[in-house]
Amino acid sequence: MHRFGLLDSTMRQYYYSDKGFRECGSSLNAAWIDIITPDADDVRYLIKEENVPAILLEYLEDKDERPRVERNGEWLMTIVRIPIQNNNGVMPYATVPMGIISRASDKIITVCYHENDLTKIFAIHTCQKNVQINNISDFTLRMFYTTANRYLDFLRDMYNYVVGSEKSLSNSVANDNLKQLMNLQKSLVFFNTSLKGDVLVLERIQKIYEQEVDEDFAEDVDIEMRQADTTVGIYSDILKATMDSYASIISNNLNNVMKRMSGLSIILIVPTFVASLYGMNVNILLTSKYSFWIVLGIAAVLTTIAFVCLRRLKWI
Repeated sequence: MHRFGLLDSTMRQYYYSDKGFRECGSSLNAAWIDIITPDADDVRYLIKEENVPAILLEYLEDKDERPRVERNGEWLMTIVRIPIQNNNGVMPYATVPMGIISRASDKIITVCYHENDLTKIFAIHTCQKNVQINNISDFTLRMFYTTANRYLDFLRDMYNYVVGSEKSLSNSVANDNLKQLMNLQKSLVFFNTSLKGDVLVLERIQKIYEQEVDEDFAEDVDIEMRQADTTVGIYSDILKATMDSYASIISNNLNNVMKRMSGLSIILIVPTFVASLYGMNVNILLTSKYSFWIVLGIAAVLTTIAFVCLRRLKWI
């Protein structure tokens, strides 16, 4: 399955806005501060230097935090669940909370306690498209748009993996590929739940910033989010049907293997029986010097007859 590289742990980036978000060296001219996997120093900086309420950061530490809009005094935090890739071998994809924190006429701060490349992709996209973002409502909507596209990217990776696995699954008697599909199904459950929460938060955001929102772009974001939500449902159904089908195929392949082994066992019984009969310590009917070859011939003929019969029965 395709894997994207993850970012190095603990990273604080400052961006100024000039037809896209571009990196700068300090917070003095920064319009946006992005912190990924914050350490104790980052937390102290946010609380002491930027005056971010500590409770907002505590919310983001919980990996199961639901999408919502949280107010604390003059601060507003939008929590969106974003998709990430896992390297733990259990689930290839998961979702984690990311906070978009701001207050009136101040810089924007994004915080995520888990490694991801979403904000980096967002910054690169704004520069490539020369997007000028001047307020928190536009920033939030565009971050939701990037999130929806990231979901769709991962969903395409999942679909390509399922398609690529079909050939190996059709001839397999092992469970490895089927287990991987089960892990993908677990990821889709997380995607489904997170996207539904993100869609509800998006509606809330549009109401909060009703006077500032670009209605056309807000509609585009809503379409992308709902498309990702719908795609998750479709792929979940496809994956479930695929798993059911290939579970039956694997079981049938195993039955065929066992049938062939039983057929070969029957064939081998014939020469074993003949050899055992003429190997008894009693008088035998054959006293010719060619007795050995005659017995061998009888065993060969009977074995051939058994093989032909089983072949016609399609046992081997």
